[in-house]
Amino acid sequence: MGSTEIRQEGPGDTILYALQKKRGLWYGVAMRQPSLFAEETTPQAAPIPASMAGLNPAQLEAVTTTQGPVLVIAGAGSGKTRTLVHRMAYLVEQGVAPESILLLTFTRKAAQEMLGRAARLLDNSCQAVMGGTFHGVANILLRRYGRHIGYPANFTILDRGDSEGIINLLKSSLGLSGAGRRFPSKRLIINMISGAVNKNIDFEEYLQERYFHLLEFQADLLTIRSHYQNFKVDHGLMDYDDLLVHFRDLLRDHPEVCSEISQRFHYVMVDEYQDTNHIQAEIVALISSSHQNIMVVGDDAQSIYSFRGADFKNIMEFPELFPGTRVIRLEENYRSVQPILEATNAIIAQAVEKYAKTLFSNIPGSEKPFLFRARDEQEQARYLVDKIEGFQREGVALAEMAVLFRSGFHSYKLELELANRHIPFEKRGGMKLTESAHIKDVLAYLRIICNPADNLSWNRILLQIDKVGPKTAHKVLDAIRQAATPLAALENYGAGKAWQQGLRRLVEALHDLERLERPGAQLERILEYYRPIFERLYHDDYPSRSRDLDQLGELMTGYDTLQDFIDDTALDPPEESRRHQDDDRLILSTVHSAKGLEWKNVFVINLVEGKFPSGQAQLPEEREEERRLLYVAATRAREHLFLIAPRLTAGPDRLPQAAMVSEFISTLPAGLLAGTTPQMSTASAVAAGQAVSSAPGRDAAEVPAINDFSAGRPVRHNFFGEGKVIKVNPPKMVEIYFPRHGLKKLHLDYAKLEII
Repeated sequence: MGSTEIRQEGPGDTILYALQKKRGLWYGVAMRQPSLFAEETTPQAAPIPASMAGLNPAQLEAVTTTQGPVLVIAGAGSGKTRTLVHRMAYLVEQGVAPESILLLTFTRKAAQEMLGRAARLLDNSCQAVMGGTFHGVANILLRRYGRHIGYPANFTILDRGDSEGIINLLKSSLGLSGAGRRFPSKRLIINMISGAVNKNIDFEEYLQERYFHLLEFQADLLTIRSHYQNFKVDHGLMDYDDLLVHFRDLLRDHPEVCSEISQRFHYVMVDEYQDTNHIQAEIVALISSSHQNIMVVGDDAQSIYSFRGADFKNIMEFPELFPGTRVIRLEENYRSVQPILEATNAIIAQAVEKYAKTLFSNIPGSEKPFLFRARDEQEQARYLVDKIEGFQREGVALAEMAVLFRSGFHSYKLELELANRHIPFEKRGGMKLTESAHIKDVLAYLRIICNPADNLSWNRILLQIDKVGPKTAHKVLDAIRQAATPLAALENYGAGKAWQQGLRRLVEALHDLERLERPGAQLERILEYYRPIFERLYHDDYPSRSRDLDQLGELMTGYDTLQDFIDDTALDPPEESRRHQDDDRLILSTVHSAKGLEWKNVFVINLVEGKFPSGQAQLPEEREEERRLLYVAATRAREHLFLIAPRLTAGPDRLPQAAMVSEFISTLPAGLLAGTTPQMSTASAVAAGQAVSSAPGRDAAEVPAINDFSAGRPVRHNFFGEGKVIKVNPPKMVEIYFPRHGLKKLHLDYAKLEII
């Protein structure tokens, strides 16, 4: 279907419009105006109600611009929710039927809050506005119109557990879960199916991009996916993703239904539009196809969820999809002091693609963001905790402070320092060091070295041996428990033929650990023994988990004794599991989990190349999202912002190497930050007695040319380690296989590759 014309009769008007396809999106183009319901719903020019008196000029413009497409670029802290609430109230106050307004959000809580505020602002009639998440609205309308696509009104929605149960059933019935098969788990299979849908790419392509280590199962996975889809149709079932896919298909493939729904919702508003995926953008365009009265609110600078399928292009190309779009910028910030905004404005000003805006604030405050270049991550942790304790003495509550980081494992050393100083904290996003199963596995060996009577750790280790189950492990544990020398008892135990070799490997590893003295050397030996077990136990996602094992070695740096390290990992606050909303706890959070929140004082840590931005962000568009991620982090602060960048971090070989401060910080104009100078030359690093990485810098002259690479050429990357070139894609892309990280597509301007 390239273009579908629809003719609609109305009171005194005939509207002809077409569904057309552009950039893969179906959208409507009105061929004649005014709207079908112009006599009933179009607001007439009227004096601004007193209830709008508190709006600033840009907000007022967004509230009162009701006809045609409107894009509101709402900077961080600029009152976008207030704008949406007042616009709903304004429409109703001007005579628009509440039932003809549709509000789409990303959480049910957000929709309920906005509808409630609009009702309090005007009257309870605003409660008749249909407001909810994309999935919630799709569910309501599919129950009314689902018959057009073969679904009864009483279809059942599957939750995640239901979907995994069906996958398990299919695996069994298709003979894909027999003994000895290292087949992907039901959870991972659902992740794959859902990921491809939300990224709007072919399932096979998605497997090759994200799950290259499971390509041997591609044919079986395609079979399971096909049976899963058929099973749902045959039994009247929809999973979470189906709600969007089927709703989009209903609107796109049944013009009469699209027309009816579009006429019903004559005014459409969308919150956080930068977070929409391809399917959601299509739904928005189709629902507003008969009238184009669509207002989307969002901030391109806060588009950070591409891993969930969010498409940055949706907000950037909105004016192209909706010709005549009125773009309104909300730039007055009601959260942060001006010096913080000057720095965040400069961070995002360097973005390649953006809507230009300059946030400003009238909040009193003159303290610039502070950059501190710690010697290493241990000094970073000590400095940060010292600052937090200082603010506490000044009366700032812990809950008014937050430490933000790019990835969950970046806070491990900080967690230990906080535990040592008995400062309670709550971690959001990522996992605590001792909460991930593979880290618990490794710690079990370390604990046995310190305490051979640790039966819990012994049990965990024994269960890692292939062909050893709980009953066998219990018998071996009895023998160990009764022996004077546990290792001797283990060595002399009469193992079964199936697991005899596995037990022998364990005994050899433990003997080696007894002879080694340095904690780092002990860890190396444990990892040498554990990696084959690790890849067997976590075969679904071991490439991503392996980064945590590398970080464990980095975390251990600086400890003279293994016992000190073990003690520190066990010192979580005892009341951690009994949180209450009124607890005064420091917040540790990934930036993704912090979006939409704010604190009085914010610390952003590990602002060095390879950590923030992530070492995995190699393509230009990935680097740009990392920039937006830093912008989100910095705009969470109200009064004080601290940016911390260690001079030394552990390299791939776990030896200290010089760390370059994040490019997003080092390129800021002078005078925006207080504290240490962002740039640090190689010469000054050497003068300070610091190790210097041999990895090439960002100087264009040092970047290898595409002609320097060929298939089979060995190379080194400062994050992925050594690898081999698989394919060269001019002008600046290479595909490289790294034994520990798999196949990576890298851009020469960002990868900092060294030819071996």
